[in-house]
Amino acid sequence: MKNFHAIIFDWDGTLADSTAHIVRSVQYAFENNGLPIPNDEDARSIIGLSLEQALQRFHLSGEVSLQRLIDDYRAYYFRQDNPIVLFDDALPLLQRLQSHYILGIATGKSRRGLERALDDTGVRNYFSATRTADECASKPHPEMILSLCEEWGIAPQQTLMIGDTTHDLLTAHNAHATAIGICRGAMNRNELATAPNDGIFDNLSEVLAYLNFQAA
Repeated sequence: MKNFHAIIFDWDGTLADSTAHIVRSVQYAFENNGLPIPNDEDARSIIGLSLEQALQRFHLSGEVSLQRLIDDYRAYYFRQDNPIVLFDDALPLLQRLQSHYILGIATGKSRRGLERALDDTGVRNYFSATRTADECASKPHPEMILSLCEEWGIAPQQTLMIGDTTHDLLTAHNAHATAIGICRGAMNRNELATAPNDGIFDNLSEVLAYLNFQAA
């Protein structure tokens, strides 16, 4: 196996199959306030950032407050008829990794959003620690990774970040950690390749081969 001590996952689009719901939540917030609606590609591009930073990229009018957009986004996102689901290969990967690595999460989600997601998907106990945009600077600032590494008492160079956006890959680069990309979430292979990485894969199942795990 590769000589990492910890693996840090992004959440949306990496472990959770939530990209489409986030895109629609962004579009709803703008539509509900009579503002130009971001297209799917533009809405996907901001996934991974803190919600405030993400919406600021589109909010060009002073007629509607940023807080109102945030409130409308959250109202749509947290609707009970939109369950949070993992990608099919996420749980088997976590089960294989948990005995070999410290596992954590670094996400642009709010603490409330991540707590709900962990409860809904039943994977809370796989993670030693988590960081959200409520506690740390938004990606690609390295604070989430650096904070986790400090808690664990390990160096960032001993850490692997797995994510589906250039924001994730750049966060790792800025922290002097290693990063790999998963290209089925918010960004495609070509987009991910614009950021420093140690590999780009189609799905999480390929991560085991990257880590030199033997077949089960």
